[in-house]
Amino acid sequence: MTDPVIIVGGSLGGLRTAESLRRSGYSGPIRVFGEEPHAPYNRPPLSKEVLAERVDHAAVAFPQGDTTADVEWILGTRVDHIDLGRNIVRDNRGEEHSYSGVVVATGLRSRHMDLPAMPTSGVHSVRSLDDAMALRAVLTPGTRIVIYGAGFIGCEVAATAKKLGVDVIVVGKGPVPLLRPLGVQLASDIQARHEAHGVKFFMNSKITRVIGGDRVESVLLDNGVEIWCNAFVEAIGSEPNVELLHGNDVDIEHGIRVDDNLRITRADGTPWPNAFAVGDVARFPIPRFSDRVRRVEHWNIPTEMSRKVGKVLSASLAGSAELEDEITKAFDPIPTFWSDQFELSLLAYGLIDEADRVELLEGRENDDCVYGYFCGDDLVGVCGVGMRSAVMAYRSRVGRKPASAS
Repeated sequence: MTDPVIIVGGSLGGLRTAESLRRSGYSGPIRVFGEEPHAPYNRPPLSKEVLAERVDHAAVAFPQGDTTADVEWILGTRVDHIDLGRNIVRDNRGEEHSYSGVVVATGLRSRHMDLPAMPTSGVHSVRSLDDAMALRAVLTPGTRIVIYGAGFIGCEVAATAKKLGVDVIVVGKGPVPLLRPLGVQLASDIQARHEAHGVKFFMNSKITRVIGGDRVESVLLDNGVEIWCNAFVEAIGSEPNVELLHGNDVDIEHGIRVDDNLRITRADGTPWPNAFAVGDVARFPIPRFSDRVRRVEHWNIPTEMSRKVGKVLSASLAGSAELEDEITKAFDPIPTFWSDQFELSLLAYGLIDEADRVELLEGRENDDCVYGYFCGDDLVGVCGVGMRSAVMAYRSRVGRKPASAS
């Protein structure tokens, strides 16, 4: 019997890779390992509308059709190690599974504070469905939460909690929330909109202690201010789940390094021919912007990566002549993200955090508008408040011009 393609990770990237393999002509066995007990589900809404309404698997589950009907899902099982040389994965029960191809789609985990004597109850993060269910249970009128981290997840949770009647305080290290991705003008606008709804901000601040015995009672800031609260949300970033590749000849610093066909690379840059990584865990170049490798945590990336991997891997396993054609096409997506906060609806294309200059393109500050993000003269990203059709019209213009075109 042919060894299966093994996909490690049972969320969006894993599901879309299985679908792409089938649609690309691969008819052999596919086995997907998922550490969570849940079938694949959509994560971005967990900090937005799902958190505000009904938090359960049915609300976020991805529909599955005939394409993945014969895929073997092994849920509630963690893969502890992949041996790329032996074509083996080992699960947390110590069982080994051989493969003909492997795709790592393990995603991220929440980063946590390294503080002594953290309370054992009342501390939350928002990465998984179970996280969101636990947080939703405490978001009731009269509750006060402190959110540490003023990025997208922190601000989305703040908006959702406030709409549920919760007293919300956001603590952030920078001068304004969302400064790094959005720039000072739009970031300041977003903070003002939150404050108009009653969200309080302590910016340029760090939390030095979370106080409480069994349950959170307050947090202490580096300026000596103590803020009492019933619940505490860590939204200080994430870490890629790469430990399962330890011991292999790979580059896994800050994520799994892959080539422009998404094959996992050795330390010298040459690829493992039958090993791939997709989604937030992977570091890759995007030629339309630069040859710099980076992780991109935008919602469209896992789907586009999975589509590419399905084509390359299925052609490789079949020994198809199409393989050569496919690998000459570098993976070159336009990253996309969206965020809803109160009445604010953001839509962005490109790598806006690559910009060295931000310019208002259309509309008015503190109203519906479109900002352009430039590196030199090149439009590397665009982000709009409302004005979705205007934002979408800029999509084809996003990217760096070749040096010869300047």
